[in-house]
Amino acid sequence: MTAAYEYLRDHDAVHVWRGRAPDTLAPGDTDLLSEEELAQARRLGEPAATRYASAHAALRRILAHYLGEDPRDLVLGRRPCPRCAHPRHGRPRIDWPPTDLDFNLSRSGPHWLLAVLVGRQVGVDLEDGRDLDVEGASRLVMSAGELAHADAHEGERERLHAFFRCWTRKEAVVKASGVGIITNLREVDVQPADDGPVLVGHALPTGPDTWLVEDLPVVDGVFAALARQAGTTLGPVEPRRYESLDSQGEPTRKVLVP
Repeated sequence: MTAAYEYLRDHDAVHVWRGRAPDTLAPGDTDLLSEEELAQARRLGEPAATRYASAHAALRRILAHYLGEDPRDLVLGRRPCPRCAHPRHGRPRIDWPPTDLDFNLSRSGPHWLLAVLVGRQVGVDLEDGRDLDVEGASRLVMSAGELAHADAHEGERERLHAFFRCWTRKEAVVKASGVGIITNLREVDVQPADDGPVLVGHALPTGPDTWLVEDLPVVDGVFAALARQAGTTLGPVEPRRYESLDSQGEPTRKVLVP
């Protein structure tokens, strides 16, 4: 394993990488992707196909940075869903090489966010703050306490922020647990009145039942949240901006996101 992996393990830290997909693919990006990833990209229209391929190429480069492997050699798969055991929509995992590195990727428009840690489950969500029917969506996904918090905001912008704080926190939790939004999101209370980090209960037949959830810095007009398996000792969340990786797999720029 690499020094980057050992740092995550020894400090119980989580690295959160953010990036923005370019309008055109960088040379060699598609060479890194599996046949399944290429097929998924082909099913998408532009610009979504380019954004998908660019984010997944970055994902492979970053994971390879921690694992000390060629990005093309990584085999990515999914764990069975903890509720229905279906093998196609559980949490993502690294099937090869054997590792306890955990990761989660979220994309919204050209933006993407990737959380990486060792030995714990993690989920991340990113939303671009798009216009939507906040009142209608809130009734579908918020608990009574969350609705009261949202309704306490009078301005449209404030209500939008309250909604996306709830939504990104909930999405991060259900992605960390692996069940996704097929769960009843109204039952996942994420305590939006608290700036956090907050402890959120979300139990499934398998896996952890308590999650540490926190908002991530709002940049470029997006909202984001991180959820990781709670524990007695948890290290720092360290944001990183993705630019590119050199031929040895090292980031050419490792810049902490303000």
